[in-house]
Amino acid sequence: MNAEQLKQLEDDLWSAADNLRANSDLKSSEYATPVLGLIFLKFADNKYKNAETQITKEFTKLKGTRREKPISEIAIQKCGFYLPDHARYKHLLELPEQEELAKKIKQAMEAVEEYKPELDGILPKDEYVALTRTSNTLLPELLKNFSNIPADASGDIFGKIYEFFLGKFALSEGQKGGEFFTPTSVVKLMVEIIEPHHGTVYDPACGSAGMFVQSQQFVEAHRRKLDELGEAHHKDELYVYGQEKTLDTVKLAKMNLAVNGLRGDVRQANSYSEKPFEDVGQFDFVMANPPFNVDDVPLATVENDPRFNTYGLPRKKTKAKASEQGKETVPNANYLWINLFATSLKDNTPDSGRAALVMANSASDARHSEADIRQTLIENNLIYGMLTLPSNMFYTVTLPATLWFFDKNKQDDRILFIDARNIFTQIDRAHREFSEEQVQNIAIISKLHKGKRAEFIRLVDSYFRKGMEQLVANREKVEPVSEQLLDVLDDTQGKQTVGELVSQWQGLKALQQASDEYREAADLHLTTPEAIETANRTQHELRAKFDPFFQQLHTGLKQLDKVVRQHEKARAEEARQAGKRTTTDRNARRLKEALEELHKEVRSAEAYYQHIHWLQERFPKAEYEDVTGLCKLATPEEVKEQDYSLNPGRYVGVVIEEDGKTEEEFLTGIEDLNDELTSLDSEAEVLASLIRKNISALVESK
Repeated sequence: MNAEQLKQLEDDLWSAADNLRANSDLKSSEYATPVLGLIFLKFADNKYKNAETQITKEFTKLKGTRREKPISEIAIQKCGFYLPDHARYKHLLELPEQEELAKKIKQAMEAVEEYKPELDGILPKDEYVALTRTSNTLLPELLKNFSNIPADASGDIFGKIYEFFLGKFALSEGQKGGEFFTPTSVVKLMVEIIEPHHGTVYDPACGSAGMFVQSQQFVEAHRRKLDELGEAHHKDELYVYGQEKTLDTVKLAKMNLAVNGLRGDVRQANSYSEKPFEDVGQFDFVMANPPFNVDDVPLATVENDPRFNTYGLPRKKTKAKASEQGKETVPNANYLWINLFATSLKDNTPDSGRAALVMANSASDARHSEADIRQTLIENNLIYGMLTLPSNMFYTVTLPATLWFFDKNKQDDRILFIDARNIFTQIDRAHREFSEEQVQNIAIISKLHKGKRAEFIRLVDSYFRKGMEQLVANREKVEPVSEQLLDVLDDTQGKQTVGELVSQWQGLKALQQASDEYREAADLHLTTPEAIETANRTQHELRAKFDPFFQQLHTGLKQLDKVVRQHEKARAEEARQAGKRTTTDRNARRLKEALEELHKEVRSAEAYYQHIHWLQERFPKAEYEDVTGLCKLATPEEVKEQDYSLNPGRYVGVVIEEDGKTEEEFLTGIEDLNDELTSLDSEAEVLASLIRKNISALVESK
């Protein structure tokens, strides 16, 4: 299953599940856990089904011998689950209507837990009764919906579906949803920068375990890359440790670990007052998105705890009154979390001791005792980097947040500042995310800073490969769309413009040949600086060959836009003279749809080349350099000059970007807008006249 098919499957599953809820009286919070439980049950059933032949074969082979084992034990060894007949997904699907389905699902969940003790008490059971409260069809329809997940879907596919549904439920619950889910693209960026290749990962505010899942996916992707290059890598698996104060969220996290095949230990605990693990100096990597600006943590709970006081304790500006002695609270818990991160990391271990933390922007400049803690952390050279996120990336807060990065094995004493506020993809009016390419483009800044220039070359190479694949696929779609345009544009100018645009796509053949030659010559092992320089120069030359192609396409599309508007204007004028309404007719709609499809194809084809341009423009030598408005490596002296502020905006500066248009292009754009306005005015005039006429007819008929 490729990425596009998976996306379609996720969308279809969510749409069906959400529509079922919309027709019930269920709140999103009542619906989420049982739905995620059914996804888990389908996952367990798939795993068991795929191993069933092997399980039965071994059971039969050992039966009656001294080595005989229960079939449940063999199943656990082969696939991690044992599902008796009444717990099988097909059995539940085929139950007669008169059966109490909620009760049967509960029994199935109990059977899964019976043979997998680490899930004891975790899977949803009684929650399914609520789904039958107002409808007897909701639960059977949900079961049927998730049966559409292919029988051969891997654990990786289920992991992605589970995470997708977690995100959707979090989005629908707003503030509450943000308490258990950090947007996946933010987590991906954190993981790409701290690179948790191996060892232990700790999340003291783990929510539904998204940080762990993305860490595992990073490890798998990293190892695949190294395998392709024939390079060695760590063989040991990640082991994760998490704590979360809410039991329901702990259950979601444990299901998430099981679906994604992660080894680990997640416990219910309050991170301020409880220590389920020996935290200090124990973990290779730490990641979290803790609650911001908590102000009710008792000082007595944390003041003698080395997890929180090693680098200083946040205190109120004024001394407590006599009546408040022993009842004081920490003014803001943000720096408790920052302390916890710094103290939880291992010291002096090769290729580990790194952490990533989501924190409120205000913490970067906080004053008084918090400023003292920040200065101590900086002077101890623990802060690797700071990254400002765009606003509207989280479900709980609209203001920008900042990512803090720690490294106990830094190679120098400078701090990397990145301002990513202007890098985002808008997903709806109120929410943004990073695309996969934007995550990689931001993360490569850190990798270049660490001297990993070969990673930059490989990233650009991947964009060239994906871009050419996309271009070839788009070319196949251009001709049919052009035919649709020709069916409607019956004038000579229109046909000529469409023909020119189609002929411009013929230039792709030469570019395809150049790409093929580049791929044949490319050596991505890049073991010497000279090899990197050569590869970078070759990539610049290849990208330059594509620039004229896209410029011609855009020029052709602009001309076509103008022809279409003139066509619409002419039809509107004909209708006005004939005294008819100038509503958009079927042909006009077809024209607009075909034109929009053409624009879409060009945008998608160009996307990867725009990413190449973005990277090469900012880092032309395939090595780190400060970029105004984006990134800056600040020395301890520069940070001291800024009173130890860790706000990236103070260091990277601001770039004033022009729109890149010539005067002629600007005037043409204004002229096109004016033509569109004139056309809309004409249509509005006809509609107003028709409305007046209809109202008069109604009044006269009374």
